[in-house]
Amino acid sequence: MQAFYATPLGQTVRRMLAHRIRARWRGLSGMTLVGLGYTSPFLGAFRGEVSHLGSLVPDSMGGCARWPTKGPSQAVLVDDNRLPLADGSVDRLLGVHCLEVADHTRHLLREMWRVLAPEGRMILVVPNRRGLWARLDKTPFGHGRPYSRQQLTQLLEGAMFTPMDCNGALFFPPFGWRVMLRSSTAWERVGANLSPAFSGVLIVEVAKELMAPIGGKPQKVRRARQLATVTNPAARREVSTPHEREVK
Repeated sequence: MQAFYATPLGQTVRRMLAHRIRARWRGLSGMTLVGLGYTSPFLGAFRGEVSHLGSLVPDSMGGCARWPTKGPSQAVLVDDNRLPLADGSVDRLLGVHCLEVADHTRHLLREMWRVLAPEGRMILVVPNRRGLWARLDKTPFGHGRPYSRQQLTQLLEGAMFTPMDCNGALFFPPFGWRVMLRSSTAWERVGANLSPAFSGVLIVEVAKELMAPIGGKPQKVRRARQLATVTNPAARREVSTPHEREVK
C-alpha cells in the first residue's frame, strides 16, 4: 500500500482523492478526526486544524507504517472488530481501503456507528464495481469486494447510516503512463459529466442515524476528550515502533 502511493500513479490518486475529501470537510476546528484503513495519505491536509487526529490501521493489513514521519506517531494497529475508541467520540471518520477488505463488514460498520458522534459524519472511499480500477489488481482498488452505488447505499442504510452524498472519482485508467497522468484532471472533468457511473471509486458521505428508544429518555453519548490507546499492546503489531503509542 505504501509502495503504491509512492509511485507517480499513487501520488496522482492521493492528490485527487484528498481534494475531493477536503472539499466535503471544511471548518473542522476543535473536532476529532480519525482515519480507518490506509488513510495517512489523506490526513495530512487536516493537521493543524482539528484538535485530535489519528490513523487506525486494521491488523489484517499486517503492519502499520509510522505516521507522520516526524514527531509522535499518530498511527496504531487495531482490531477492526473492536475499535479502541469510546462511544460517540469521533466527529469525522474517514475510511479508505477498509470496507472492501474487511472480514466482517457488518460488524465493522457497527463499530464505526458506535464511535461516531451523534452529529458526526463519515466518508468512505470504496472501489466501484462498474469501474475499470476494480477489475485490475495492479492497484489497491483492485482487491477486495467492490460495490455498486445501490449495493453501497443499501449496506449503509442497513447499518443505520443516512447517505448524504455519493459521487465518483478516478475516471482516468489505472495506468502510470506520463501522458495519462498529465491529463488526469481532464479525464476527471469529462468522466464526471459523460460517464459518472464508471468511476474508479465511489466516495460516499453519511450521517449517523439515531433511533429513539421505546420508553424512557434518550441516552446521552459520552464524548471522549481524546482518542483511546490500544488496550492490549501485546496483541498488536506495529512496524514502525516496538510499542503502541497513544493516538493524539
